[in-house]
Amino acid sequence: MKTHKMIGIGFAAMAALAVSTAAMAQEYTFKLHHLLSAKAPAHTKMLEPWAKAVEENSGGKVKIEIYPAMSLGGKPPELIRQARDGVVDLIWTVNGYTPGLFPRTEVFELPFVYTNDPKATNLAMQEMFESDLKADYEGVEVMFLHVHAGQGIHMVDTEVRSPADLEGMKMRIPTRTGAWIIEALGASPVAMPVPDLPQALSKKVVDGAFIPWEIIPPLKLQEQTEYQIEGADKTRFGTTTFQVSMNQARWDGLPDDIKKAFRDASTAAWWGEVGDIWRATDEFGIGLAVKSGNKHVTLTPEETDAFRVTLEPVVERWIAEVGTKGIDGQALVDKARALIAKHSSN
Repeated sequence: MKTHKMIGIGFAAMAALAVSTAAMAQEYTFKLHHLLSAKAPAHTKMLEPWAKAVEENSGGKVKIEIYPAMSLGGKPPELIRQARDGVVDLIWTVNGYTPGLFPRTEVFELPFVYTNDPKATNLAMQEMFESDLKADYEGVEVMFLHVHAGQGIHMVDTEVRSPADLEGMKMRIPTRTGAWIIEALGASPVAMPVPDLPQALSKKVVDGAFIPWEIIPPLKLQEQTEYQIEGADKTRFGTTTFQVSMNQARWDGLPDDIKKAFRDASTAAWWGEVGDIWRATDEFGIGLAVKSGNKHVTLTPEETDAFRVTLEPVVERWIAEVGTKGIDGQALVDKARALIAKHSSN
């Protein structure tokens, strides 16, 4: 009887030790908050693998809890403030939800600065970050930046082949550079977070949207639209920049080995891999739309050039606007284009 009791006590002690050891192993817990669902590719293909890499790099000392779909409260434009104020530790957000707050990084959103290569663009951003972009990110420590595959045109019931086809239309866009694109095309920009888009399309609050193909499956946009339009050779009409960032005070308080766990998961190679992830999910999205009966329109090179000419003033407008903040926009445009070209040829 005593033997059984001793064994029972032994197992209980071992279980308690295991729980205690696990608790000690995970010394640093972080909450990562974002706007899309747990089924979205951004969550499953990017944020989860990155978080797992950080945890493994730390030898089990770090635990990253991911909270999708604004489940910790607030609206998507509030994410950057939540990170800066320390309400959450980490966020993934759209830079353009807070217009003008990240002016230098906007260079990568401009039409025909970004054309069709998210990997090359991410690598260009990584190369320019310390020297040219970091000043945008006061109050947070950037883990990585990225773009999506670029703004395609989604239309409820209108086929678009020229800028004139968009005149008078109401088009959804998340960023101020995107709004300038829509204005240059003679349409009216309507700003809204992406989760609100399906209802806006179904009620014809907007006639269409500038957004990549990857968002089609999670939002079921194939059910709300008939046409998906892009330029020749997958040319898109600008893009959106995103960030994964940590509250600055939380970062500053971490020991070097934990910082290294995050940095080793956020290398230039990872920035490039994120570009590949978004390209692959984009291909899946357009495939689903076509399979559902939607028409995928690829413009001819001549039709694409008509958009290029019409949208060039957007770049000039941006250069003038950031110039009022003491930023040399032309230098950023030239450098971004050169680095994207360099990484596209690699």
